[in-house]
Amino acid sequence: MSILLARALRLSSPSCVAFTGAGGKTTAMFLLARQMQPPVIVTATTHLGAWQVEFADQHVVADSLAALESVEHGLKGIVLVTGALDGNRTRPIAESMLDRLHQFCGYHSIPLLIEADGSRQKPLKAWSDHEPPIPEFSDAVAQVAGLSGLDKPLTDEYVHRAEIFSGLCGLEIGETVTTGALARVLTDPRGGLKNVPARARRILLLNQADSAERQAAALAMTSSLLRVHHSVIIASLKDGIVHAVHESIAGIVLAAGESSRFGEPKQLLDWKGQSFVRAVTQTALKAGLSPVVVVTGANAEEVEAAVNDLDVIVARNEEWQSGQGSSIRAGVLSLTPTSTLGFDSPDEHGLLQRPVVGGAVFLLADQPQITISIIQALMEKHAEGLHPIVAPMVMDRRANPVLFDRAVFPDLLTIEGDVGGRAIFHKHRVEYLPWHDDRLLLDVDTPEQYRRLASNGDV
Repeated sequence: MSILLARALRLSSPSCVAFTGAGGKTTAMFLLARQMQPPVIVTATTHLGAWQVEFADQHVVADSLAALESVEHGLKGIVLVTGALDGNRTRPIAESMLDRLHQFCGYHSIPLLIEADGSRQKPLKAWSDHEPPIPEFSDAVAQVAGLSGLDKPLTDEYVHRAEIFSGLCGLEIGETVTTGALARVLTDPRGGLKNVPARARRILLLNQADSAERQAAALAMTSSLLRVHHSVIIASLKDGIVHAVHESIAGIVLAAGESSRFGEPKQLLDWKGQSFVRAVTQTALKAGLSPVVVVTGANAEEVEAAVNDLDVIVARNEEWQSGQGSSIRAGVLSLTPTSTLGFDSPDEHGLLQRPVVGGAVFLLADQPQITISIIQALMEKHAEGLHPIVAPMVMDRRANPVLFDRAVFPDLLTIEGDVGGRAIFHKHRVEYLPWHDDRLLLDVDTPEQYRRLASNGDV
């Protein structure tokens, strides 16, 4: 299932998106423009080839304020705004007119897409001192990299500014470009992070994933790229295909219940030499969920002591007696960003670090038998389609854990009582993942169920 690029980028409306890098910037920009509600204004802070003008429905040469003001009348479709033609290319739009264009687009809620880099038609590139000219007001920066440059020699034939690329990745000129080398460039403050405004979302668009081998190579880079970028999109844009959208997925361990039917805190029962809650939390961490939140309530001190040495966020639910809905709210609210953009304080490079996650997997503290494989399978299925809800299906029965896309977080915050996430299943399409492990259907409410789980799980 292919995802529309406009959806994959998770843009708010209106949006100002700058495109940088190499290997398909122009293709990406105009593909996105065609998928957005018109009118859409496209411009550039660098030169464009004259042949690119034909991709737009209208072309406005904004070499004066009067010419720019003509954009405000009779807009239709995709409107390309550039400087004057200079031989076989257009000149960049002047900074003062770009600011005016940004104000106009904001006032009229019109998307503004900006090509902010040049690469001379090479799949990969590095950046000289003056590059890339990304406007400070950009809401998002989509860094494009062409996967056709992988397994090719590091030369000017395949890499724009090969000498600078070499200095960033550690390869010598002529050596083969590997996924590790490309990842180093794309995560370097002098490379893929260069000149990205602190407030902007950082999106990597790995283009030219036209074969299973290239898709696998892109996937192999994803975990390292997500350490500094907010999403990694794997695509074949010449065919209009987005294969997957990888984002950080949180884990929320629901461990606030009183265990009244069981008679003692289930969270602290033994599972292979450790407590239930610790086992579930460690599985979440090993599966790559980030961040992992443990929601506590009843017996909070003892439960928190079981995980306090792990890299987790503890969210204490003071309203745990009202039911699981309050724990779901506590978990989601612990992920709520400190600003509307979803970022926290800047790091040493001035880049704001705390991203809004792409979704969250909810895990129950009384299911320590949950495996890493089911969590990762849910994440992979979500990446393929950004489905609102992804749930395992075992023997025609829905099982846990369940992944909820961030788009449904507002609905999760409305849940009350003890019904859990299933309360919103009727509002969203659920993507079911067939699974052949009936242990997912087991949870522990009584000592008898604990003995059954123990007999199945070799406690």
